[in-house]
Amino acid sequence: MTASGNDAAFPAARPRRLRRGPALRRLVAETRVLPRNLVLPMFVKEGITEPVAISSMPGQVQHTRDSLRKAAHEAAAAGVGGLMLFGIPAHKDERGSGADDPDGIVQAALRDLAAEVGDDLVVMADLCLCEYTSHGHCGPLETGGHVDNDLTLERYASVAAAQAEAGAAVVAPSGMMDGQVAAIRAGLDRAGFGQVPILAYAAKYASSFYGPFREAAEGAPQFGDRSGYQQDPANVREALREVALDVAEGADMVMVKPGLAYLDIVAKVAEASPVPVSAYQVSGEYAMIEAAAERGWIDRERAIVETLTSYRRAGAEQVLTYWATEAALLLR
Repeated sequence: MTASGNDAAFPAARPRRLRRGPALRRLVAETRVLPRNLVLPMFVKEGITEPVAISSMPGQVQHTRDSLRKAAHEAAAAGVGGLMLFGIPAHKDERGSGADDPDGIVQAALRDLAAEVGDDLVVMADLCLCEYTSHGHCGPLETGGHVDNDLTLERYASVAAAQAEAGAAVVAPSGMMDGQVAAIRAGLDRAGFGQVPILAYAAKYASSFYGPFREAAEGAPQFGDRSGYQQDPANVREALREVALDVAEGADMVMVKPGLAYLDIVAKVAEASPVPVSAYQVSGEYAMIEAAAERGWIDRERAIVETLTSYRRAGAEQVLTYWATEAALLLR
C-alpha cells in the first residue's frame, strides 16, 4: 500500500527493513554465540564399564573414562571452547579424600583429557568436595553439622594442586567458602602451578534448579541444605561483593550460577568485573527445556540457541551448557 495525499500518516522509521530474511538478520545481529564461547560440563564415574544415563537429564550420562575421551573429542571437533569435569568416586568419606587422591577418578580423567584434547580446548576441573564426602556437603564438618570453613580451605588448596598436577588447565572452586580463592591461589603457587588460572564460582545461589545435577553427580546433602554457604536468591549486592572479594584474592575469571533466572546478576557482574565472566546454564534449565520439547510445547533447537543468546546478551563471555557440542554444531 502506498501513501496518497498524506505521507505523514505512514512511518518514516521502518526498523523492519533490517528483519527481512535470515541473512540480513544475521548481518546486523548485535549478539553472537560462537562455539568457542561454550563450555561442556561432563561427569565421569569410577568403577563403571558402560555410560550410565541420567534420567532427569535426557541425553546426558555419567561417563566411563573411555566414553569421556570420545565425548571430549566430539566437543573439540565441534569447536567447543572448553570442558568442565566433575568426578564421582566409588568410595566417599567424611573429608572427601578422593578429591585430591593422585589416582582418584578426576585426576585420572584429567590426565586422559590433557593428553588427548588439551591442545584443542581448555580442560577445567570443578573444585569442590560435595561429590566426595559421605555427607554430601562441600567441606569437612564441625561440631553441629556445619561446614568448617577454614579446614575446608586447606582441603581446597590440596585439591587444586592435585588437579593441576594431573593436567587441569583451569581450576574452578564452587564451594562458596569465604577466602577460597586466596587459599587456592596460595596452594597452587606453593606447588609450582602459578600459571594455572582460577575460575571462581563467585556468585553461586542456593537454587532449586540444581535438582537434576544432584542425580548426575551423586552429591546431594545427606541432611540440611547448602543455604548456609550459597547465596540467597533475593540478594544482588551480595553477589557483587563476592565477585569483588574473589577478584581481590586472585580470581582470573568469575562465574554466576545459575543463569537463566539470574540474568540480571550476570549483567551487573559483567558491567562491574575487570575479569572475564562465565555463566552456568544449570541442570534444571536443561531438564525444563528437554521436557517441554519432548511434549511438543516448544521448538527445542530454537529454545537452546535463544537461551544461549540471552546469556551472551547479558554479558557472559563463556556459557557452561550441557548442550555445548550440539549447540556448537547448530551455530556452525
